[in-house]
Amino acid sequence: MKRSLFAIAVVALVPLTAPAVLAAPTAASAEAEDARLTAFLDNEFAADLRLRPQLATRLGIKDGIDRWDDTTAAGQLARLQARRASAARMKAAFKRAGLSATGKANYDMWLVELERLELQYKFRRYQPPFYSTLYSAHAQLPDFLINTHTVKDAADMRGYIARLKGLPRMLDVARVQTLQAQAQGINVPKFQVERIIGSAKALTSGVPFDGGADSALMADARTKIGKLEADGKVSAGEAKALLSDAAAAILAAKPAYDRVGAWAKTALPGAPAGKVGAGSLPGGTAWYAAALKLNTTLDLSAAQVHAIGLGEVKRIEAEQDALAQAAGLADRHAFYADRAKKFPPQIYTDELRKAYLDASNAAIARNRELLGARFNLKPVHRIEVIREPAFSEVAGGAAHASGPSPDGSRPGRVYLHLLGQTLDPAKTIDLMCHEGVPGHVMQGDIAVRQTGVPKFRTASGYVAYSEGWALYSELLCKEMGAYPDVAADFMRLDAELFRASRLVTDTGLHAMGWSEDQAVQYMTATGRLPAQQARSEVRRYITLPGQATGYKIGMIKIMDLRAKAEKALGARFDIKAFDDLVVGGGSMPLPVLEARVDDWIAGRK
Repeated sequence: MKRSLFAIAVVALVPLTAPAVLAAPTAASAEAEDARLTAFLDNEFAADLRLRPQLATRLGIKDGIDRWDDTTAAGQLARLQARRASAARMKAAFKRAGLSATGKANYDMWLVELERLELQYKFRRYQPPFYSTLYSAHAQLPDFLINTHTVKDAADMRGYIARLKGLPRMLDVARVQTLQAQAQGINVPKFQVERIIGSAKALTSGVPFDGGADSALMADARTKIGKLEADGKVSAGEAKALLSDAAAAILAAKPAYDRVGAWAKTALPGAPAGKVGAGSLPGGTAWYAAALKLNTTLDLSAAQVHAIGLGEVKRIEAEQDALAQAAGLADRHAFYADRAKKFPPQIYTDELRKAYLDASNAAIARNRELLGARFNLKPVHRIEVIREPAFSEVAGGAAHASGPSPDGSRPGRVYLHLLGQTLDPAKTIDLMCHEGVPGHVMQGDIAVRQTGVPKFRTASGYVAYSEGWALYSELLCKEMGAYPDVAADFMRLDAELFRASRLVTDTGLHAMGWSEDQAVQYMTATGRLPAQQARSEVRRYITLPGQATGYKIGMIKIMDLRAKAEKALGARFDIKAFDDLVVGGGSMPLPVLEARVDDWIAGRK
């Protein structure tokens, strides 16, 4: 089963070897320098968090709970300049050669974070705040309040209300930045403009805007305040006053949402459709190269990624044929046809939604029981599978996950879009392996509880690592015995085929001139997606160039490192220790992960 990237020139974002002329540090001196570097980086990260109050909230830190990030041009530049100065201070205060392997990884990652920020700032116009189907500001801001801003006491709720009051300014900044991008020829695609018009209206419908049911934010504020009152954290009078303040702040956001809607209606007639990839934008080729680097953490060209994708599609289809034949069917086409006949798609009903959520939660619970045979490191916090909020739910939308807060007060969550047509039930276990356990939520649970590392390592996120781990987790589930039958294993390969097809589709859209319809056709014919889901996925790739490539590239790298370790260590190779090693260090660039594995191999020898 060949998954090698060894033939590809892979270059780390920062040097990973010290000059040969410097003597190796002693263990004691390296340990002391590591401790000094950790203290330095913790201090630097604390300063960074003061510029990033939303990240602080995600980490369970109360400082800045009443503020949003400063997303203005001045705010973005201030953070970049602060990170440049921090990197300069680190270089002046520490010699990389005097650190241990772990210390060098910490040093390198702080510099990687600067390089990533430089790229993001340089190409900031290519990702205007309303551009992404997943991360459009108009929906992300309320989503943050509802799903991330945890309320434990009255002070937390006052911070929530302060953020509600800040919504109009955040939306106006986002609208101005989107207009600035338009002026440079970077226009939000038509399908996304249409979606914004609908969801902006949905977010400002209901109480307190008009009659009927509570709006999404009002319902959330009422729930959070109600719990405070029920828990005795506030009196009935205080609860009433808080709810009144929240309602007034929510109502005050309507003019800003109306301005967003007005912009969208003005932009709609000229919004692009058809060929809307990065290559169609002025300077888009350079932007896509940067996007690939940001998402893979490797120096891979679009042509290389495209070729890897084609090769992986061919390999996976051959494995599917073998499984189908073992089940007594002619090939993968016959297997898919047989499944479609047995489990035809249905339109979601409340009963079907409940069944899907119940099955998904049960799959995660079962996977947690299986971890002991494969891991020493395990998740400790609660995990729940829930439905995507109504204001961001779309038919065929991709499931996604969020890790828990460090103290577990916010559980790990998997979000499912339950509109449109149902999927083959055999896909449920695999999806929960990817999004839940041992995938994203488990990895996030372990990452936020890391000890003995600089605090920034608990919050760093790299697509190629995190998505590579989640895709690798699907294979781990097979090895742990999570898949009960051939159909479940076949659908594991179906999911891997989908990710391999993404490599082809993403590069096709952004580097080879594919149209949206051409990409949808490929994802239905080769990626095996229902048409509705294929359309949703392709639109995600269009508005997040390069992101879809991290999954398979990351998995391939992890599999390469596993094969490397198995070959080097022979009988001394311990798969349990290897998987603990990979998941236990938190998210990191792939070159840093490779250095970590190499050091582990050397230690075992």
